[in-house]
Amino acid sequence: MIDFFVSVGGFIMAPLYWVTSLVLVGFHDLFSMFMDPAGGASWALSIVGLTVVIRAALIPLFVKQIKSSRNMQLLQPRVKELQAKYKHDRERLAQETMKLYKDTGTNPFASCLPILMQMPIFLSLFRLLDQAAKEKPKGTLTLEQAQQFGEATLFGGRIADTFLRADGDPAVMLLAATLVVSMTVTTFLTQRQLMSKNMPADAMTGPYAQQQKLLLYVLPLVFAIGGVAFPIGVLMYWTTSNLWTMCQQFYVIRNNPAPGTPAAKAKADRVAAKAARKGKPVLDAESEPEPEPEPKPVRVQPKKQPRSQRKGGGQTKK
Repeated sequence: MIDFFVSVGGFIMAPLYWVTSLVLVGFHDLFSMFMDPAGGASWALSIVGLTVVIRAALIPLFVKQIKSSRNMQLLQPRVKELQAKYKHDRERLAQETMKLYKDTGTNPFASCLPILMQMPIFLSLFRLLDQAAKEKPKGTLTLEQAQQFGEATLFGGRIADTFLRADGDPAVMLLAATLVVSMTVTTFLTQRQLMSKNMPADAMTGPYAQQQKLLLYVLPLVFAIGGVAFPIGVLMYWTTSNLWTMCQQFYVIRNNPAPGTPAAKAKADRVAAKAARKGKPVLDAESEPEPEPEPKPVRVQPKKQPRSQRKGGGQTKK
């Protein structure tokens, strides 16, 4: 039975090995034009290139995640009203809450989509490195490329090694520990950035806030514990991915913040300061210019007509 599930898993992952290795080898061929093909720098930059391609492909999902997260924040006052109304009927509360999400086009699970979509790539890269260290090529990797990939070193440590498999090598342990800390810190800061800048005050309490706080503290802890078993190359992938997320999220929050959040106030202050420098009238931070009132129609008094014209229906005699 175990062999059956292993075979099924291998069948499902096989296309991902090909896609991941194809992108990885493509970048490696590019960097090999001016770098040592067997050097750790060329393979490390290839992993960074793979990360950029994957994250660029996930931009539509990220946009969907941001929209869903914003809707979840703005719906919290209405969710609290439902909780107060149906506090003694949990089944009805769940039905009404899901109906609210459906009517507003909000998916509560959209915030997890980018991470879930990256996990197969994460696992395939993990497997590629693990097999390369054993000189077993997978996907489009040739035997020579697998040997180079498995033996490539960066700052004295093999990128296929893990903290747990360092065998006391201080270079491997130091590099792996640095990347584990970097991965953990960037995961924490990414979630912290979202909560501190782009969540209104009403959304800081309730189940949604508890979910966000859980992600804030538990997710980095999970990566910190599991990171000691990840190869250095995989740690580089995830750290680069976190940095991409931070920059992407910073751009979205700065330019399109959710209403009623610190980010929205900061944007309004920037707009007001820019208007003041140009000598334009400064509007309220979160207000819109009031429309000008429509001009009242002017009533025109009818002209007096002679009695002869009134009797003749307004027509003059020729």
